[in-house]
Amino acid sequence: MTSNQEISRVDQLLQRALVPVEAFLRSTLGERLANGLTEFLVFGIKQAWACLFGGLILAAILLTALFWPENSPVARYDFLFAYALTVQVLFLVTKLERPQEALVIFIFHAVGTAMEVFKTGAGSWTYPEASMLRIGAVPLFSGFMYAAVGSYLARCMRVFEFRFDRYPARWQTFVVAGLIYANFFAHHYLPDIRWLLLAATAWIYRRTWVHYRVWRFRHKMPLLLGFALVALFIFLAENLATLAGIWLYPDQQEVWRPVSWQKYPAWFILMILSWALVTVVHPPKSSGDGAHARG
Repeated sequence: MTSNQEISRVDQLLQRALVPVEAFLRSTLGERLANGLTEFLVFGIKQAWACLFGGLILAAILLTALFWPENSPVARYDFLFAYALTVQVLFLVTKLERPQEALVIFIFHAVGTAMEVFKTGAGSWTYPEASMLRIGAVPLFSGFMYAAVGSYLARCMRVFEFRFDRYPARWQTFVVAGLIYANFFAHHYLPDIRWLLLAATAWIYRRTWVHYRVWRFRHKMPLLLGFALVALFIFLAENLATLAGIWLYPDQQEVWRPVSWQKYPAWFILMILSWALVTVVHPPKSSGDGAHARG
């Protein structure tokens, strides 16, 4: 277990609440099974804690889709913007998020909104409802959906105490991330190089392992596998968001249908951009001595 100065808030809560439960499980199930069950339970709790911001945003999206009054004087998108901004302020006031993380989340908001303005102009997707708080055809609320990804990654870095083996030089990760962002615009005029960017991502992270602490034990997995799993959950959340009518792709205009799996690679490489931005605030640390990874 880490020192008290380094223990996250969720670990402090778990230490008070889970220790007696853990002791009970050991007395009834045996140490090995109890340890495995406890690690699984804590992993789920920490994941829920890490995606708290995104979960609150998604919950608001779904609830307003079900219960938003048809003749409301406030546009649904404008309400969601005010709601997301309030949640962000509360996270800062309660220190659930740190000021430097809020800065990166603001950058996420700006980067995401700029891409949204371009993509909606190109007809890639549309926001079907009216609103006052918008830039062009893009409601300002949309930037918080990108910020939710950044918030999740930053919180995961802290609560799971990520450490890395063979992390690539950081300049390489920033170059690939920059090319990914540029390609989201350029492929409308130039050949789409997303598959080359996927290959470049796989190459630079091919030997990288992430070590993470759940509760009593540290575990490890290939970082690329972690990226793929996070991108999968973002893809599933996108299906829920389009089902709730927040935005729609051209083939969903008449009748909603699941988002094509062809969108999954785009979310994967967009998450690589998100990861690079998060490492500006949380530089990757080596699994050996805690020193920053090279770069």
